Amino acid sequence: MPDIEAKLKFLQTPEAYGQSGAHLECIETHMSWVFLIGNEVFKLKKPVRFPFLDFTSLKSREFYCREEVRLNSRLAPGVYLGLRALQWCDGRFALVPDERLTDASAPGETADWLVWMRRLPPDRMLNQLIAEGNLAPRDIDALVDVLGAFYRLAPTVDVSPNDYLVRFQYEQASTREVLLRPQFRLRDAALAIDRLGLALSQGAGLLRDRASRHRVLDGHGDLRPEHVCLLQPPVVIDCLEFNPQLRQVDPFDEIAYLGLECDMAGAPWIGERLTSGCASALGDRPAPALMHLYTAHRALLRARLAMAHLLDPQPRAPEKWPPMAARYIARALAALDSFSATTPHDSPE
Repeated sequence: MPDIEAKLKFLQTPEAYGQSGAHLECIETHMSWVFLIGNEVFKLKKPVRFPFLDFTSLKSREFYCREEVRLNSRLAPGVYLGLRALQWCDGRFALVPDERLTDASAPGETADWLVWMRRLPPDRMLNQLIAEGNLAPRDIDALVDVLGAFYRLAPTVDVSPNDYLVRFQYEQASTREVLLRPQFRLRDAALAIDRLGLALSQGAGLLRDRASRHRVLDGHGDLRPEHVCLLQPPVVIDCLEFNPQLRQVDPFDEIAYLGLECDMAGAPWIGERLTSGCASALGDRPAPALMHLYTAHRALLRARLAMAHLLDPQPRAPEKWPPMAARYIARALAALDSFSATTPHDSPE
C-alpha cells in the first residue's frame, strides 16, 4: 500500500478531484490535511495518536470520518456532504464516492478516507468579520437562535457532580505539566495556574451544581470564531468528533469559550451578547462567577494547547506559540480577577 507521501502527492493535484487546471489550496493542521478546490473541501486525517485521539489505523480514520459527517450535520446541515474513498488500483490512485464502493466498478483497494464538504464563503466567517469590523449585533443574535435551538435538543450527559469537577481538575493538572516546563519560561504561568486551582476549589459548588441540574450536554466541543459561518441561518462546523467526553459540556462553558475567542480577536462585546441571549433562549442564567471561571479555565487550556505545539518533533511556526500562550495567560488572570470579585459566599455545594 502506498505511503502517506504518495497519498499527499496525488491529493495535491487538481486532477485528483476531476478539476484539471483549477486552483488548489492545501492547509495542514495539527490533525489533518485540508484541500480546498472550487466550491469543495476535502479533509484527510493524519495517521497520528495523541492522548485524546487515535487515527493510526485505517479503520479508525474511516470511523471518525463518518462521525465527523454525522455529528456536524447537527449545526451545519448541508455542509458535510459525505465521504470519499482514496482507492489504489493498478498503481494509481482515484477518489471514489462512498456509495460506489459496493459497485463492481469501484476500482480497487481503499487506502484512506476523506471527508467531503461544501466550501463556505470566507468573508462570512466570524473571525473574518471581526477582523474587518463588519460584524453587526443582529449576526450574533442569529447565531444565538441557532445555538439555543441546538442546546435545547441536545441530549443530556449522565455525569455525576464530583466527576464533572474532576474533569476540570484533570485538565488543570495537564495544563500545569505543560506550561511549567522549564524550557518554556512563561511569565505568570505559575501564578495563573495556582490562582485557577484556588478558583476551582472556591467554585467547586458552582460546577457541581451544573452537573446535578443536568446542564451537561453532548455539545460541539470546539466553539471558536473560525468555526462559525454567519450565513442565513448561521452554521457551525468542526465539532470534536474524535472524543465524546470533550463534547460533554455545559452550554455556557462553550459560550464562555466562544466569548473568550471573540475577545482575543478584538470583539469583547460579543461574549455578553451571547451569554444573555442564550440565557434567555434556554431559561437558564448561570452566575457571573461561573462564567468567569469557565473563561479562565478555557484561556489556560488554550495557552497549554499553544505551547504543546512545541513538543512536536518538528513544530510548525515555532515562533508563533509563546506569544499566543502569553496572551491567553494574561486573559486568564483577568478572568480570575473578575471571578474573585463576583464569587458569592454562599455558592451551592
